[in-house]
Amino acid sequence: MTKRATPPPTPDKGAPVAPPTPPAWRHYLWLIALALFIGLYFVVPATSTKQPVTLNYTQFLHDVTEHHVRTITLATDGTATGTLDNGTSYTTVIPSQAGQTFLNQLEKAGVQITATSSGTSFGAEVLSWLILLLPFLVLGYLWYRLSRGAAGRLQGVLGVGRSRAQLFDEERPSTTFDDVAGYEGAKQEIREVVDFLRQPERYARAGAIAPRGVLMVGPPGTGKTLLARAVAGEASVPFFSVAGSSFVEMYVGVGAARVRDLFQEARKRAPAIIFVDEIDAIGQRRAGAGAIVANDEREQTLNQLLAEMDGFDPASGIAVLAATNRPEVLDPALLRPGRFDRQVVIPLPTLMERKAILEVHCRGKRLDRSVDLEVVARGTPGFSGADLANLVNEAAINAVRAGREVLRSSDFDDARDRIILGRREGSNVLLPEEKHAVAVHEAGHALVAVYSPSADPVAKVTILPAGQALGATEQLPLFERHLYSEQYLKDSLAVRLGGRAAELLVFGQGSTGAANDLAGATDLATKMVREFGLSATVGPVGYPVGGSVFLGGGEAFSSRPFAEQTQAAIDAEVSRLLRDAESRAIDVLKEHRDVLDKLVSLLMANETVDGSEVYALAGRAAPEGPAGMTVAPERAASATAAPEHSA
Repeated sequence: MTKRATPPPTPDKGAPVAPPTPPAWRHYLWLIALALFIGLYFVVPATSTKQPVTLNYTQFLHDVTEHHVRTITLATDGTATGTLDNGTSYTTVIPSQAGQTFLNQLEKAGVQITATSSGTSFGAEVLSWLILLLPFLVLGYLWYRLSRGAAGRLQGVLGVGRSRAQLFDEERPSTTFDDVAGYEGAKQEIREVVDFLRQPERYARAGAIAPRGVLMVGPPGTGKTLLARAVAGEASVPFFSVAGSSFVEMYVGVGAARVRDLFQEARKRAPAIIFVDEIDAIGQRRAGAGAIVANDEREQTLNQLLAEMDGFDPASGIAVLAATNRPEVLDPALLRPGRFDRQVVIPLPTLMERKAILEVHCRGKRLDRSVDLEVVARGTPGFSGADLANLVNEAAINAVRAGREVLRSSDFDDARDRIILGRREGSNVLLPEEKHAVAVHEAGHALVAVYSPSADPVAKVTILPAGQALGATEQLPLFERHLYSEQYLKDSLAVRLGGRAAELLVFGQGSTGAANDLAGATDLATKMVREFGLSATVGPVGYPVGGSVFLGGGEAFSSRPFAEQTQAAIDAEVSRLLRDAESRAIDVLKEHRDVLDKLVSLLMANETVDGSEVYALAGRAAPEGPAGMTVAPERAASATAAPEHSA
């Protein structure tokens, strides 16, 4: 539960003085009053009147005969009450068979007779009045609520127009910048915003103006929201956290009302920080003139946000942090200086950052001596911070499944295989001929990679099925690559087609096991021709496929920016690159057919072969990286494939 900060004092009235604390015993006044009411209800009648006596019918008839009964009140349910000649009250029950004879006997004895009809009780009367008055009470309550918020249209209707932001003021998240590994540049830029709000006089002396907003962009799982939580933990100012989707509502105008309410609350507690997660939910580009489809509610919300950040009356002392993985859809007016002055890219972590992230997630876990987090980090290129957290958790689950509390390197190895490929199956799910075909296929991948000078080193070859893959050849890069040469890409094509080349060489025909390899090779070859300009026939042109910058994928309905002849030339070049790669892979395997047969036999016997054994069979030394780093320092600590080829 969060605590709300005390509003700042106004200049004309001074600081508000809190009223004295009321005594604690005042809460018990209602209980005392209730106890007195109950006591008086039972005690007072008992002291003022005598207790009535109960007579059976025989005793009552005897008293009537002896003229001891003065009055009687008959009820329709058969009960009778009255007084005796000595003033004592009595009650009795008259049987229904008494009839007229009983009444004649009472008249003869001179008893005063009174009859009462059955009526509704007091409780029934109160309930009927409540039922009658309930509609008026409900309508009156709604009228009261509507009258309070009439100036803001729907703002006062059950709190629809109020902001859904969560305020962290005194109680803040425990996350700090120390819990965010890597990204020192991004943390420095965000630290400056927090420091500006803490000590504005330092920047005012140099004439600096506080940044209005910082937009964090990057792939999913890279820690954008985690950085915002760290800001909330580090800041000494109120921190408002809200999701972009919380502004969207079915009622028109509610989103803009919530934006106004959010900034009004922030102004009361300025200096303050507002964090909007997934801002693309409300910040998408507005529809242009002549647009067929438009969202008026979302555009009103965006317009209100633009006005609050840098409008006619801009908010002062308020910094806005936002996160998104779709910056390409944001409105240009939102990204201009004065609104979001800084755009901080949070990319996928590098090798050293992955190691630091693994160290953070391994806190509190018992690791075996064989675990080398640098080797694990080398085997996880392309993993985000969330992926690495999942990797450590899967390794811990594997250890628990094996009845251990200490995490071994094999646990990380199995966890990587499960994340990339899926759950590992036993080799008995394959028929003998299928197992031999998978061994040939994976041996082809591995040997083409070994004999290709620019390809990534082989770390492991296995024919154990996992997920939809019947086998896998894992390659472990020694360096963190940022640029890829043409020779590296051609070697990658040859490695991808090495499994199919081995099948053609050994069996004389291909199989469906190369479907995934062909799809990946075709996609890579298409990018080489269409985007990278690596085709002499097509020339130095680039036609990138549109789509999200960080989410991947092309546009579903995108126009082709080139002619039919260009498309035919691209198709021809893609086919040529693939055929050349396949021919090269076949030539490599023909030249080393004996090594291929030995590796196939070794896979059939052991099912999993370490990369060092593959290089030993090929008669080549395992590649070494910086400081003598080998492909797999220990088999148990080997890393996962990047890239990975499966049958």
